[in-house]
Amino acid sequence: MSYMSKPRIAHPGLKKNALGLTRRDYEGGMSTLCAGCGHDSITAAIIQACFELAIEPHRVAKVSGIGCSSKTPAYFLSASHGFNSVHGRMPAVATGANAANRDLSYIGVSGDGDSLSIGLGQFCHAMRRNLDMLYLIENNGVYGLTKGQFSASADVGSKAKRGEINEQPPIDPVLTALAMGGTFVARSFSGDKEQLVPLIKAGLKHKGFALIDVLSPCVTFNDHEDSTKSYAYTRQHYHPALETDFVRPAEEIMADYDAGAAMSIELHDGSMIVLRKAAQDYDPQNRGTAFAYIKDKLRDSEFLTGLLYVEETAPDMHVLSHTADRPLVDFGWEDLCPGSSALPEILKRYR
Repeated sequence: MSYMSKPRIAHPGLKKNALGLTRRDYEGGMSTLCAGCGHDSITAAIIQACFELAIEPHRVAKVSGIGCSSKTPAYFLSASHGFNSVHGRMPAVATGANAANRDLSYIGVSGDGDSLSIGLGQFCHAMRRNLDMLYLIENNGVYGLTKGQFSASADVGSKAKRGEINEQPPIDPVLTALAMGGTFVARSFSGDKEQLVPLIKAGLKHKGFALIDVLSPCVTFNDHEDSTKSYAYTRQHYHPALETDFVRPAEEIMADYDAGAAMSIELHDGSMIVLRKAAQDYDPQNRGTAFAYIKDKLRDSEFLTGLLYVEETAPDMHVLSHTADRPLVDFGWEDLCPGSSALPEILKRYR
């Protein structure tokens, strides 16, 4: 993972939270993502949410898999615990860490490829267990690190950088979460900080698995092979002295629209998506109604955003698994390994 530290500059006038920390205390390294990438806006929202909640950075564990999205944890909460796992296996690492120490706050950052393809099974079982964590999907519909192939969330009719058209139906993480019994299901847009920050704060406070699917435009792979301004075309028509890639900087795409309203968003390649923010009177506590409403809006080619479903009384993984109230990391060796004499008593539970 590429990582560059930020210079430590004192700003005595910066606002402080209840812990006496400034927003800078919640930052991480310098981002190496493409200029204009929506993922960096998500990073800024995570930093803002943790600062406003006055979360102690060393009480946070951040985990990720593989992909552009999985670089994000390097860019926030440098004083927290972190683990970058293999492709699609982040939920298993988070489950093991949470089983050992329930006293930490867990933030998982994943991508649509990491969660909906190779990691789909792990993603589903984390929801099934109601693992107590915030799970963010930075959803851009492509495999960015491997040059822009369609991911499992790409919409039918989407055109790839090399010109091919996607004909396979997408896996929607929000509908998947509702079908799997997810207890906190939300969707947002990386450029809508006013909506995203409160959702992240609510997800961090939720007792159980909190999913936020964040639509995040990719600045690099929203161009086309048949464009004379595409990177591929440029490489074919000049002879470089050094083989390298250049990604033209772009402006981050921002959004500001009212509850209940719809807004068209133009992506970097000129294509459009339509966001519709859940209305003020929307009821997020009816799973069936939420599922049907989201499906209805998808048929209208609209992505419904906001807190789409929440269940506050569902037991989390520790309750379902009957684990000890005290974190396992606080137990002594003798308690964790009582010896062979204790094995018969343990086996009685399974007979």
